[in-house]
Amino acid sequence: MKNTRREFLKLAAVSAIGVGAGRLGFLGDAPAHAGGLPTVANFEEGLTAKHWGMAIYSAKMTPELIEKCRTACHSEHNVPDIPGNKNIKWFWGASYEESFPTEHGHYLSEEVEHRQFPLLCNQCEAPMCVKVCPTQATFQRPDGIVMMDFHRCIGCRYCMAGCPFGARSFNFQDPRPFIKHFNPQFPTRMRGVVEKCNFCAERLAIGKLPVCVEAAGGAIAFGDLSDENSEVRKALREHFAIRRKPDAGTSPSVYYIL
Repeated sequence: MKNTRREFLKLAAVSAIGVGAGRLGFLGDAPAHAGGLPTVANFEEGLTAKHWGMAIYSAKMTPELIEKCRTACHSEHNVPDIPGNKNIKWFWGASYEESFPTEHGHYLSEEVEHRQFPLLCNQCEAPMCVKVCPTQATFQRPDGIVMMDFHRCIGCRYCMAGCPFGARSFNFQDPRPFIKHFNPQFPTRMRGVVEKCNFCAERLAIGKLPVCVEAAGGAIAFGDLSDENSEVRKALREHFAIRRKPDAGTSPSVYYIL
């Protein structure tokens, strides 16, 4: 886990640039949830796993709750609110047909068919995005989380072409003026960089669950898929779940309980 800790410390160092300012001009005010910088003690309490994953109770994820999780995620990670087809998304909602185009039965219940499903990076076991990235800006950690090194990204968008889930967004313009609630503890991006959900790796490093899991209030089970006693394994053991586009061969780590 030494390499993982080194990645966390590097991210913390990058995030520290400009942290001392309560207001950073065009970036706006820091959100209320942004506390002080993590200490060494916080990193010693970090959460670890052999294979992180989540199970989403889709029936509990109402459009309002999906929006709550989206807002929490985007505020936490300085995701810009850009209108139109240049929008950036880490967490969003979509219909059953869009979410599971290869799992569409002929006689689905109307409630399931018209349900909105929360979407995010699937943190695949065999991520195509990692295979096609020419600079290793996209890489996979030992615990399964697929990360983005924003500084190594050259904007080729091969990873976007390789991802079968549309979970990556490209910054066609400077995203910083579109950040409404700047969080000084997470780095902002620049034009020409791809970004996506990172399973809140920076929060796991200091002992906190992903912000969407907290915002969901029990509608998302998160934990170690390799641990049969974890919350996520308990949820999968007790409920039927499916994954997005299983035929793509990437083996997603995000499960949907119907």
